[in-house]
Amino acid sequence: MATLDNANPTILSASQLPTRHKKALPRQGPESRYDDIVFSKPSYLLSPFSSSNTVAWPETDNGSDDFAAEAIDEQEIYDLISTISDPEHPVSLGQLSVINLSDIHITPPPSLGVPSPNSIVRVGVEITPTITHCSLATVIGLGVRVRLEQALPPNYRVDVTCKENSHNQDDQVNKQLGDKERVAAALENDTLKGVLDKMLETCA
Repeated sequence: MATLDNANPTILSASQLPTRHKKALPRQGPESRYDDIVFSKPSYLLSPFSSSNTVAWPETDNGSDDFAAEAIDEQEIYDLISTISDPEHPVSLGQLSVINLSDIHITPPPSLGVPSPNSIVRVGVEITPTITHCSLATVIGLGVRVRLEQALPPNYRVDVTCKENSHNQDDQVNKQLGDKERVAAALENDTLKGVLDKMLETCA
């Protein structure tokens, strides 16, 4: 049996991982489906012979803002990649703190609103190997990159690097992950592709 790089990594429980906490929305049942029709102003009130001041008609909010488009933010990126399985241990990269919410950066920031499909959005992810001599850092970085490139819109550009001083050879790992030709060649390797496919099986 192959020796593990880190036989006893620190593992977080699912409850310790960052999540998006949304305020519960008002219940929207079948009884509210036709509110916009039921409460719309009848045609006879639109007659030129009727005074708009004589009858007040209730204004309704049909909740259309609930479905407004939102920019992809750091939490959404985290949700996409934190569930990737570690190639050595049967737990996720989020549980091993290889992926951390604070190490995800988006430019331009999501606070500016939904970007135009024609504008380039850059997503930077810094990974933190569980040990400084991890031999699988490049494989993990490739898994993160593949996952995001498959899930994000085509105008998003992904940059995955090792966090500074988290690996003895972080410069070399970063050079490999940033070389598009080398990445493309690596993904054509059947053995490596099998490892990546296994890592991504746990992603929703």
